[in-house]
Amino acid sequence: MRFDGKVAIVTGGARGMGATHARGLVAEGARVAVCDLLDDEGTALADELPDARYCHLDVTDEAEWRSVVRTVEDTLGPVDVLVNNAGIMHYGGVEEQSPEHFRRIIDVNLVGAFLGMHTVLPGMRERGHGAVVNVSSAAGMTGFAGGIGYVASKWGVRGMTKAAALDMAGSGVRVNSVHPGVIRTSMGETASPALFAHQPVRRIGEPEEVTRMVLFLASDDASYTTGGEFLIDGGQTIGHGSHSAAD
Repeated sequence: MRFDGKVAIVTGGARGMGATHARGLVAEGARVAVCDLLDDEGTALADELPDARYCHLDVTDEAEWRSVVRTVEDTLGPVDVLVNNAGIMHYGGVEEQSPEHFRRIIDVNLVGAFLGMHTVLPGMRERGHGAVVNVSSAAGMTGFAGGIGYVASKWGVRGMTKAAALDMAGSGVRVNSVHPGVIRTSMGETASPALFAHQPVRRIGEPEEVTRMVLFLASDDASYTTGGEFLIDGGQTIGHGSHSAAD
């Protein structure tokens, strides 16, 4: 299995894509720290999985990051994989989005991912190996009306990933980003079919489809891949075209 003997942290891991990533890592041999603010759901998931534990984590709090990493190292071992998955969204365009909501989105989606890397990468560098997968979005590749804070944060994650990959050059540590489109989670499952009606793949995506990409990038299968951006969006961002046949 690809993650035998490896330790992973998954933020926003209690439900949705994060839970699917945690399950996928455990299924391939990893010991996983499920990190979230949703204590009941996170604990239930960790109890369900072998070689997993739940850690309460506010990703915007640097002190909590340091505490969680110490706990993981003491109980599971040194961190080999970090999946920065935690994210939130508040709808609102440039005129409607409140500054408070905008700052909160940036804090969770962008600053939270930075703090994860800031805390975990020094240990990875010291050991000479490791992989970070930052979960951005299709919104990190293009603009979407009514989502200015979310779009700003996800473009930031995309750029920060490239900068971090360069910072870690030659260390044996790789940093990549994934960019899901509309996925069947609590955030995406109520999306209007109009959002993907013009995609080449005209359906909503499944969390497991994102997880397969996350596991590839986190594994040694992607040993020659860093600073990359990987779309799992059904072709949403490539443009509109006509269809000669249904999918």
